[in-house]
Amino acid sequence: QVQLVESGGGLVQPGGSLRLSCQASGSRFRIGVMGWYRQAPGNRRELVATITSGGNTNYNDSVKGRFTISRDNAKNTVYLQMNSLKPEDTAAYYCNAAIQQPNGYYSPDYWGQGTQVTVSS
Repeated sequence: QVQLVESGGGLVQPGGSLRLSCQASGSRFRIGVMGWYRQAPGNRRELVATITSGGNTNYNDSVKGRFTISRDNAKNTVYLQMNSLKPEDTAAYYCNAAIQQPNGYYSPDYWGQGTQVTVSS
């Protein structure tokens, strides 16, 4: 059974930095796009950033220039380096992965448990 395990959240002051990690385990098949989403109370879950296995990235406009997504395919791990954090970045951050199924198709329905990021002075 595939599991996505996140780490690295916490409390940080505005302008500070945090690095999130998410490792996928238990998959015998290939992992495609990996990404980070976030959800603040009362809001919809929104995309933060995604990265393909080849390293192509996509960012929410609100985090461009401040956040960097990267991955280590050998470790099945995706990272999110968050710099210049703002109070509006406060949310639960969720890791997502598209994992190949026995029929060859990729299912995007794999999620981590979430890690809280709070930006406050």
